[in-house]
Amino acid sequence: MADRALAARPVHELRALFRAREASPQDLLDELLGRIERHNGTLRAYLEEPDRAALTRQLAEQLRAAPAGPLSGIPVTIKDNICMAGQETRCASRMLEGFRPPYDATVIERLRRAGAVLLPRANMDEFAFGSSTENSAYGATLNPRGTQGDARVPGGSSGGSAAAVAGDLAVAALGSDTGGSIRQPAAFCGIVGLKPTYGRVSRYGLVAFASSLDQIGPLTKDARDAAILLGVIAGHDSRDSTSAPTPVPDYEASLEQLPD
Repeated sequence: MADRALAARPVHELRALFRAREASPQDLLDELLGRIERHNGTLRAYLEEPDRAALTRQLAEQLRAAPAGPLSGIPVTIKDNICMAGQETRCASRMLEGFRPPYDATVIERLRRAGAVLLPRANMDEFAFGSSTENSAYGATLNPRGTQGDARVPGGSSGGSAAAVAGDLAVAALGSDTGGSIRQPAAFCGIVGLKPTYGRVSRYGLVAFASSLDQIGPLTKDARDAAILLGVIAGHDSRDSTSAPTPVPDYEASLEQLPD
């Protein structure tokens, strides 16, 4: 256990290591960035190379702003159809090159409040039309579970998010699911993906595929991490008229409860 790479560990293990001072968020970020620089040219999970200096500054700011947040110092990647203020949001399409939203999606606001560090944008099927992440204008994403030279698809349309988590290029990710676009790539890549109940997570700031069905959800290394991420992003949002005004339970604690 002690020899496992930090990038391969789930969020809940990393939080324990940080608390025990056996590793630091900077150690984790450096390891992830090294893996992205070595492997993203093959996997194409990310649409751009990470800016090491900018991410190090972001990490320091997040640790100051939310030192006790549930995701403090944890790097999370974001599917390219979820708006982030001032950052290019292209939906993996050249049609949207240069589009920089003036606002954050609600899920991005909540990740920031929880202390997460936001990694570069994850590849996807263009405008989420596809189920293999072969339909990106920036090149197909490969499944990291394949052997060398094996061009297996990672599923889609959140294939970049799934490949980043499965290939240890991210600790966790957000995707969006209309008819399987989180669940299918999670299954193809051997990780956990969750499409939340409709209305559980705000769609404000998500570039819609089909507004009646879209939901943002987590892609993670295990079920506990999915519960942690869902607890951060769930909750009512007055900016989304379909957002459910119901309390958010402690999803992580509920993992320990056996059904009656």
